Amino acid sequence: MSLKKDILAELKENGGFVSGEALARQFSKSRAAVWKAVKALRKDGYVIEAVTNRGYRFSSENDILSADIIKSRLSCGVNVYYYDSIDSTNTQAKRLISEGDCADMLLVADEQTNGRGRQGKSFYSPAQTGIYMTLVIHPDIKLQNAVTATTAASVAVCRAIEGLTDLKPKIKWVNDVYLNGRKICGILTEAVSDFETGTVSSVIIGIGMNISTVNFPSDVENAGSLGVNVRRADLIAEIANELMKITLGDYKSFIDYYRSRSLILGKKITYIENSKAVSATALEIDEAGGLTVQKENGEILTLRSGEISIRKA
Repeated sequence: MSLKKDILAELKENGGFVSGEALARQFSKSRAAVWKAVKALRKDGYVIEAVTNRGYRFSSENDILSADIIKSRLSCGVNVYYYDSIDSTNTQAKRLISEGDCADMLLVADEQTNGRGRQGKSFYSPAQTGIYMTLVIHPDIKLQNAVTATTAASVAVCRAIEGLTDLKPKIKWVNDVYLNGRKICGILTEAVSDFETGTVSSVIIGIGMNISTVNFPSDVENAGSLGVNVRRADLIAEIANELMKITLGDYKSFIDYYRSRSLILGKKITYIENSKAVSATALEIDEAGGLTVQKENGEILTLRSGEISIRKA
């Protein structure tokens, strides 16, 4: 571990002021090296207070994540796992399930090195600038109904954002959350099924949201960020609380909200059918979250999965 990470961990754990001399002695480094490490931490965005004759302190203004902080804000009883960095919270959830963890759980990471999106796409997940979380529930519902958890997740995200900010996000079917015409959040839902009973034993709901991310890779299109000052722990907990309320109750209770936040109803869209792009108009969203569309030849059908794009006028 680098001196910068050592000092960061010590200041977080201590909570109070720690002198530069004590840090230098603890890590067998010079006072100058300690100062350079603190300066580097500040450049990374951390707020480190410095007071003469008292030393350094990790400021309460920092937007930090930990299992204890998140759990203190939850109203639902789930186990919480926090990782400074991990390949993917969804992938880690699958590992825990395969190891026999059968409890409802919330996994949160400050950074993902191999964040996953739908249809094999990646989700850019840099440290400190976003929310990368996975909620695992065990609903014991019929396999064909598990996909509604995806719709529920987008509703939970929008409700949480509206509850903590003045923003009004929109939902692009089936589960992308948009703000000011740009995608700020993606959702990846995966089911672990019991083929003997035909039921879903676990539903893995992964949510990635850009909070303050600015510099996106060149292959990431139309991405945006929430762009407001909100603590990630508060938003993570609020999303989890909202999602548990929905998944433990009647799925139909949230569909009107989902429709009211739709970005696409009444608009011209394109979707893929038999490997070909098909033009259609988005008509309505049914009780199960399916998108009813009318093709240019007049045929009406309901999409249950897949990707759509809004056609430019």
